[in-house]
Amino acid sequence: MTMIRYPKPLQQGGTVGVTALSSGVKSELHHLLRKAAHQFEQRGYAVKLGETAWTSEKLTSAPGELRISEFMAMMGDEDIQVIIPPWGGELLLEILPAIDFGKLDPKWLIGYSDTSTLLLPLTLLTGIATAHGTNFVDLRSDKWDEVTSKFMEMLTASVGDTVIQQSSEKFQSEWQHTVSSEPYVFNLDTDTSWKTVDDMPVRFEGRILSGCIDTIRHLIGTPFGNVQAFRDNFIPNEKIVWVIENCEMNAPDFYRSILQLYNAGWFTHTSGIIFGRTAAGIAVDGFTDIDAMERLAELTGVPIVYDADIGHMPPQMTFVNGAFVEVEVASGKAVVTTKFI
Repeated sequence: MTMIRYPKPLQQGGTVGVTALSSGVKSELHHLLRKAAHQFEQRGYAVKLGETAWTSEKLTSAPGELRISEFMAMMGDEDIQVIIPPWGGELLLEILPAIDFGKLDPKWLIGYSDTSTLLLPLTLLTGIATAHGTNFVDLRSDKWDEVTSKFMEMLTASVGDTVIQQSSEKFQSEWQHTVSSEPYVFNLDTDTSWKTVDDMPVRFEGRILSGCIDTIRHLIGTPFGNVQAFRDNFIPNEKIVWVIENCEMNAPDFYRSILQLYNAGWFTHTSGIIFGRTAAGIAVDGFTDIDAMERLAELTGVPIVYDADIGHMPPQMTFVNGAFVEVEVASGKAVVTTKFI
């Protein structure tokens, strides 16, 4: 029987907390924070913008002590029902040892990129479900596209609910804060096609674990990356579905990193692996990220999907760490069914 602890559903009129666990927002981009806050307020939610959201220097929003204290305060604030960082960053890893995970009660935390450096350990250590999905500044437009907007169905779901997500029709090929396609914040300009390494339809199911491989690989060998203990303690005898994005690594570095996950046993008891679209994965001497995934498929013997709606080439689905998921991919399209069980 699963021991996953789902946060209470976000209620209409509830408060959204914004704290910068990694990078904050420099003054010239403060309008992004204000626009995103306005969109939530227009939809009937209150927004509490933390002190850390407004500053950024040398890759972090603030000294570690302030980032930790603000996060712990928001986690303990009963009025705040969900925490959404402005975006990711680079150095969230440095604050993990000072977070008292034992004092954290279930509350929705959502984000991607470096935010996943906390999302994954929080689920592994406590069994609390977390959401790998959109960032706060990506929600600053009058309309939220059909794929991104599914995050609200996840955050408002109750135990026993099911949420079905369809793959996007188009994605954004280049990241820009200054260009958007009204009424959406993203310029969805390129046809989406989910792919499999053997070009065959696939179906698999299991409990989701997800993250940005650039940062979560550094959890291996630390108290924050014990996947086997998570499986033993919270999802005994169940399979894992991994959902992974690559932000900046070239093809050989990506391959070394997925080998590190494999050699650490993270892909043991895995039913399938999903890799997000990436502008990285640059080939070196003819070795491509496709080569890396094909070799991983040979090692693991499980279905591998790529170019999925996750990561730094929006839009992206919301994947709830710890939730049960059924994944179907065929002819470039995907259906992801999440069950809060």
